[in-house]
Amino acid sequence: MLSRDLERAILGERDLRWMLADAVSRALEHDDAPAAGERVLRVEVPAGHLDPLRWLAAQSVRPRSFWEGREDGVAVAAVGVADLVEGDDVPLRERIAPLPARPAAARYYGGLRFDPGRHDGEEWGAFGGYRFVLPRFEVRRGGDETVLACNLVVPRDAGSTGELLDEVGGMSLPGEAPGPTGSLPTPISRADRPDLEGWRGNVRSALDSFAAGEMDKVVLARRVELGFGEDVDALVLMESLRAATPNCFHFLVEPEEGVAFVGASPERLFRREGRQIFSEAVAGTRPRSDSAIGDAELRDELLRSAKDQAEHSFVRISIRESLGALCAELEVEDEASEMKLARGRHLVSKIRGTLREGVADGEVLAALHPTPAVGGYPKEEALGEIRALEPFDRGWYAGPIGWLGADGAEFAVGIRSGLVRRRTLALYSGAGIVVGSTPDGEWAEIEQKISDFTKVFGLDPEEHDTGS
Repeated sequence: MLSRDLERAILGERDLRWMLADAVSRALEHDDAPAAGERVLRVEVPAGHLDPLRWLAAQSVRPRSFWEGREDGVAVAAVGVADLVEGDDVPLRERIAPLPARPAAARYYGGLRFDPGRHDGEEWGAFGGYRFVLPRFEVRRGGDETVLACNLVVPRDAGSTGELLDEVGGMSLPGEAPGPTGSLPTPISRADRPDLEGWRGNVRSALDSFAAGEMDKVVLARRVELGFGEDVDALVLMESLRAATPNCFHFLVEPEEGVAFVGASPERLFRREGRQIFSEAVAGTRPRSDSAIGDAELRDELLRSAKDQAEHSFVRISIRESLGALCAELEVEDEASEMKLARGRHLVSKIRGTLREGVADGEVLAALHPTPAVGGYPKEEALGEIRALEPFDRGWYAGPIGWLGADGAEFAVGIRSGLVRRRTLALYSGAGIVVGSTPDGEWAEIEQKISDFTKVFGLDPEEHDTGS
């Protein structure tokens, strides 16, 4: 048998289509397992140095998506649909319970809305209440290995060998089409919702609710829409964000041409490995400094801040309560430490546990989302305040985004994110409002949070720190 390196040397990357087509044909031809419901066959071929984002840019098929984990270094670019789970009215936990049997490497990628009860306007229409796709084709890179894969659902795909081979033959490879190597356009307009005065009013309203004893924390968000003279290439934006935001989850979901949800989130909602589950409480924010002394002072200021520690404690308490009912064992760090990012820092407390037998991913999602890091505490009172005050639909912003597998799952919180719609980019970011918060201070915090995006477009976030 030829080694993978020798196969690549003989065939070359341009013949990946032939290798994949042959593997797909053989898989369907020799699949003689008894029909006991639908199941997924996954076919992989070695892909040499094929870059996932460059490959994705070469594909004309929609939907397209990209996912990169925060620590594991695995990057996945995907196109097409082998299987789809989507909906608005049926709870997600009911839809994902009967998913086809599948190998560990076969994953459904997607996400869900922050608030399933709110649908304002059409800009999030292509995403639905939730949407998870088992891609038809993927390029997955992890460690020293890159593979090109095709997911098949049998017996559904058993009679479609010809069509599948045509899809493989029609696949573009880098070198035949340009990758995401273009430049980003310069914004020509900016609109803030709410504006500074509206924001001040929202924060004052929240502070009044605290004084009346109605809730302890609410996360209020802003929507900043940038306008351009030409379409924004979501893949070029993704590539720029990856370079600017190490140690983050990177994601792109493009359900149709010209519409994409893109983000670089520092925050994990949960990761499941078998019955083991890992989560984290993230809240409390400070920027970074260019000087070592200044950076240390900002770190110490955050760690000593009674206001930020109080904000953080609501998140930690809520996650402990939510996971406690689902876990046989649960460990929660009692003291917050620093999560250091390229342009900011947060307080973080790590959480790990062992799920009870029979607890499924849908139940974990329903229990954890939204955490007080993006909603508030208590949950229902905070959601009511958000619905009353925010003049826009969050859509998938601050919702869970990630993947579902047979032996594991991982979800980030969809923050530090934006919605690309051809010549506009709507940026979303929020701030945790607690007793001691000030409207202008929280406005400035959000400006710092969206700076990962604004700086890749050449904008200076300090120009808008006070609403100028």
